[in-house]
Amino acid sequence: MLSRHQKEELVKDLTEKIVSSKVAIFSDFSGTTVTGMEHLRSELRKSGATYKVTKKKLIDLAFKNAGIEANSLGLEGQIGLAIGQDDEVSAAKILSQFSKKNKNFKILRGVLEKKVISDKEVMALAALPSREELLAKLVGTINAPVSGFVNVLAGNIRGLMTVLKGIAENKA
Repeated sequence: MLSRHQKEELVKDLTEKIVSSKVAIFSDFSGTTVTGMEHLRSELRKSGATYKVTKKKLIDLAFKNAGIEANSLGLEGQIGLAIGQDDEVSAAKILSQFSKKNKNFKILRGVLEKKVISDKEVMALAALPSREELLAKLVGTINAPVSGFVNVLAGNIRGLMTVLKGIAENKA
């Protein structure tokens, strides 16, 4: 059992993480194995996110201190909280993939830009392409007209080379 001071420190630490986070996702991990949870935590750490398991009341206090009304008391089961620090999508993607592999693990709701979102909205967030994929598509889109222009210019030169080659073969 945690002392009052330990609980206050835990709430303070959790509040700081929530304030600096891009996304927070509530999940029910009832029935999930310890090795599964360790794997989930390591995957989240790689993407700059953390997974916290603590009492619902302490989570509520941390959100209240952060200025967000994300009342977790209405949620059933053992509640865990994934907090994404780097981007909005990666934590949702990892939790979504984990929930597909582990039928006991359920995504319940999330908090994005200080607004509570449903589990369906979290899954929609997970379906978005990553930042790197979006940047790659942008670069490809920007590069397409330049590539087309180069091909048009090269086509004229190829046509000229074909004509000159034909003339050279006729004279030979």
